[in-house]
Amino acid sequence: MAAELVGGAFLSSFLNVLFDRLSDPEIINMMRGKKVDQKLLQRLENILNVVEAVLNDAEKKQITDPAVKRWLEDLQDAVYDADDLLDEVATKAATQKDPPGNFLSRFLSLQDREMVTRIEEIIARLEDIAKHKDILRLEKIAVKNMSGRIESTSLVQKSDLFVGRDQDREDIVKLLLDDTNDGELSVIPIWGMGGIGKTTLAKLVFNDDRVQRKFNINAWVCVGEEFDVLKVTKTVIEEITSSPCDMNSLNSAQQHLRSKLTGMKFLVVLDDLWSNNYTAWANFLIPFRCGSEGSKILVTTRSEKIANMVKGFHYQAYNLSALNDEDCWVVFANHAFLSGERLAFEKVAREIVKKCKGLPLAAQALGSLLRSKDNEKDWNNVLNSEIWEFSEEEIEIIPALRISYYHLPSHLKRCFVYCSLYPKDYEFDRDELVLLWMAEGLLQRPRGRSTLEEVGYEYFSDLASRSFFQPSNNAYNTAFVMHDLMHDLATFYGGKFFSRTFEVKNAAKHDVKTRHLSCARKNDDDSFMKIMEACKRLKHVRTLLQLNFRKDGGIPEGDSVAVPSDLLEQLKCLRVLSFKFFPDDENLLHHSIGELIHLRYLDLSDTSIVTLPESLSCLYNLQTLKLTYCKKLKKLPSKMQNLVNLRHLDVSETGLEEMPKKMSELKDLQFLSSYIVGKHEENGVGELGELAHLHGSLWIEKLENVKNSGEASNARMDEKIHLNTLYLWWSTFEESEVCDSQSEKDVLDKLRPHKDLKKLSISYYRGTMFPDWVGQSSYHNMTWLELRGCRNCWVLPSLGQLPSLKRLLISGLDKLKKIGGSFYKGDGTHQHQETPFRSLKFFIIQRMPWWEEWESYECDDDKDAPFPQLDELHILQCPKLRGDLPTFLPSLKSLFIYECKELGCYLPRAPILRKLIIRDKQEARMRELPLSMLETLVINGEQLVDSLFEAMTHTQPTSLIELDISECSSAISFPEDSLPPSLEYLGIFNCKNVEFPMHHQQHHSLQRLEFVNSCDSLTSFALPAFPNLKYLRIARREKLTSLEVSQSLRELSISDCPKLENIIRLPACLWELKIRECGLLGEGIERKDPHIWPSISHIPVIFVDEKLIQYHPTS
Repeated sequence: MAAELVGGAFLSSFLNVLFDRLSDPEIINMMRGKKVDQKLLQRLENILNVVEAVLNDAEKKQITDPAVKRWLEDLQDAVYDADDLLDEVATKAATQKDPPGNFLSRFLSLQDREMVTRIEEIIARLEDIAKHKDILRLEKIAVKNMSGRIESTSLVQKSDLFVGRDQDREDIVKLLLDDTNDGELSVIPIWGMGGIGKTTLAKLVFNDDRVQRKFNINAWVCVGEEFDVLKVTKTVIEEITSSPCDMNSLNSAQQHLRSKLTGMKFLVVLDDLWSNNYTAWANFLIPFRCGSEGSKILVTTRSEKIANMVKGFHYQAYNLSALNDEDCWVVFANHAFLSGERLAFEKVAREIVKKCKGLPLAAQALGSLLRSKDNEKDWNNVLNSEIWEFSEEEIEIIPALRISYYHLPSHLKRCFVYCSLYPKDYEFDRDELVLLWMAEGLLQRPRGRSTLEEVGYEYFSDLASRSFFQPSNNAYNTAFVMHDLMHDLATFYGGKFFSRTFEVKNAAKHDVKTRHLSCARKNDDDSFMKIMEACKRLKHVRTLLQLNFRKDGGIPEGDSVAVPSDLLEQLKCLRVLSFKFFPDDENLLHHSIGELIHLRYLDLSDTSIVTLPESLSCLYNLQTLKLTYCKKLKKLPSKMQNLVNLRHLDVSETGLEEMPKKMSELKDLQFLSSYIVGKHEENGVGELGELAHLHGSLWIEKLENVKNSGEASNARMDEKIHLNTLYLWWSTFEESEVCDSQSEKDVLDKLRPHKDLKKLSISYYRGTMFPDWVGQSSYHNMTWLELRGCRNCWVLPSLGQLPSLKRLLISGLDKLKKIGGSFYKGDGTHQHQETPFRSLKFFIIQRMPWWEEWESYECDDDKDAPFPQLDELHILQCPKLRGDLPTFLPSLKSLFIYECKELGCYLPRAPILRKLIIRDKQEARMRELPLSMLETLVINGEQLVDSLFEAMTHTQPTSLIELDISECSSAISFPEDSLPPSLEYLGIFNCKNVEFPMHHQQHHSLQRLEFVNSCDSLTSFALPAFPNLKYLRIARREKLTSLEVSQSLRELSISDCPKLENIIRLPACLWELKIRECGLLGEGIERKDPHIWPSISHIPVIFVDEKLIQYHPTS
């Protein structure tokens, strides 16, 4: 069973690729009838079998035997060359038009005798390498127990520092003490990457007094790599009975164990479980089900998949995360004995701890290594060394992480090591990485109906479940990162074959065996010269991958650099080319791109390329072509249909005017970002009909070129069941353009997508009405819908019965005047209809110049009201809208109304409203304002401002953080002459008669304050009552003569205050002062008046009338 658990050697899956090639019918047909050729291939296969037999032994011994490591490197180098040659043969076999025998005759006798010679040379190399296996005493061994790991015990040592795990301990102890499991056996798994502290945490809870008192029986079992049900069962018995168990029958052992556990409350810890064999696990659990209620099994594992397999019904798998920096420091400092004179090493020590990235075993190992080092040079050596440069005896973390690598199947080892091309802390995009793995031939052939991409996603998921990838902390994306020590592990096993040019100062340091190169995405001569020098040395490189290190995804700035025209001619073995150095002159590609017969991945995104060479159509093996943001690119090669292996074509944000002809022949396409409909049948929308395997999202543009519904029907959109997002775009049009409304409707009707679509956007549709399918409840998975710029439409489709719709945007329907009852329910009745918009959370309706009325939905009870889940509502730029708005929105948290000057109805009742923003003058009214819940309030106009201040006399707004009021002439004041206690920002604009509370009570929350043309009664401001005020802006205060500001102020802006002569007690922390149109004060500052300048000269940045007076940013 262990052989199933531990993956094969790194090269095993690579050899399998060669075996698959050697059994390829097209290659065999080429060679058929020529005995010498059959013998050649048979010899190659035989010698590959010989070396494959000893790979497991070699992979284990390479760690300690440099000669074995060199042997493996020579073997891998030869295998790369063999793969290149066989790929060349396979490509020629697939693209050759002549009958197999005829081609082979010329192949052997005329043009390609060299190829036979190359096969013979590779066989000779491999045979020579194979001879050395005996000298190195390499043997055929099972892939079993390759880690040599010492099993754990439950005993706690002094070195087991439980730093930073108090909350984790309490969480697990709480689960162990919980008896509410409905009589089911409770299994609680703890999972996380190697060295994270799972075993240490398990020891901590196992020895907790509360846990020891809870259970009658406590047993600790270190399972390890081999999960033999009998063996582990016997170990549990020995733990419980404290005596040997010599039973050799599983039945006898389980009967005996059951007798010991019956009626007892037990805790069994299974530490370090590696098996994902569910049948074995289920059999193992049988005798444990007889224990009393509350019995528990605690499992530790590195695999999320195993954790989810064993977890009980009532529990989630517990993912143990890394320590924070300070806790990691404490672990290191304790083991490094960092005290007394050794505190002088603290600065370098903290840098060393950063390398650990929260991994306690790494901190412990490095601390222990430095415990006896008293020379600062030794500490700096550790800081500047990779952890893999130390021996296993010196650093305990090395075997702890290496065992994770040993357990990877061979194909996953290659995918993991490939990631060494990226820098540390790189945020990996799963989809992008899978395309690269696919191009490099790292994915096994899919089984059943799976696609290659799905195989890659499964690989990625498997690596993530084993903690080789971890979710990024970046809240704005779903990227993954790799722990630094995992990255070091990948780099170690990548060896000479992978190189990051941005970390290599001298190109001569690239080994001639290097096959994979990555480079920084910088358009500068230094970066480019590094690549050029490397390429001159490395004729067999397979990968030239340019990486963008910017986290925001932006493009690094820089000038284009001169690229030698023969660059690609030197790199005939390229499989991956992602290169942004190409200048505006695309001739570089014209001469050489078509000769890269191995190329499978080409990314020219963000380049200034204008046309692509026709020779690109000769790239038979090309799977991925990325051209995003090639703004100058107007057309694709005319014979794109020849790229029969193309699977991923991304032309988003390009200048393409139409698609080339016969795109329907690219039947393997899995992703097509955009299809720009042409005016001819051969590049019309009907060409989409044969592209049955499209996944993800698809934009169809220039739909005005579809002549009739028959053409649209030929696209067979309802059969593209793997699409989840569809954008249907017509070009923008002028009002003077005449459209056949019925024809437009018929076209859209035939573009009906499949019923499982999740997202739909329809833009600039020219019909007056939508076809019936738009909004049908049978689109049960649709969560996102946009209707944009459909200027001729005068009625909305019935959307209220879409059961899963969460986001809705309606914009630019110029002819729409009324949203009526049909918007909610198709037939306007209550029969057999669900609550309208029952799942909608986000609704934007904007730029509707003639929309006047939003008809209320009549219902007898609030619980039947539409939009029960609506969280956010935006009504923007609807100048003629009078009303009504929905009357009751129980889940609404944010309401935005902008530029709706005719709006005069009541705002919705919204009991949990957190944010209300109403810009520009209108006459909307409030029934009930949930002041106790509101956090942000921006209102405009006398009606609303008066209502607010009236409401505040009855209810104090205890949660209000931001308040912005404007355009009110009423004489109003804050209740009790006091600001809301939680307020952090206050803005008052064009409210001349508002009384500002000039009380002396301290208000600690306020940080930002703005007055513009407001609070006329005040001729002087004294603001010491706001001790935390950071920003103050005062504008258009003609009567203001005196100002005293808070001593915490950082920014002060004053404009249009002509009578203000001086500011009293400007604080020392003030960073920036801006004065504008303040005649007396501004003039005094400009001439550095001795009555004014001494009090402001300490401010680093000073502007007067937008003129920089002083700039000392470092002061």
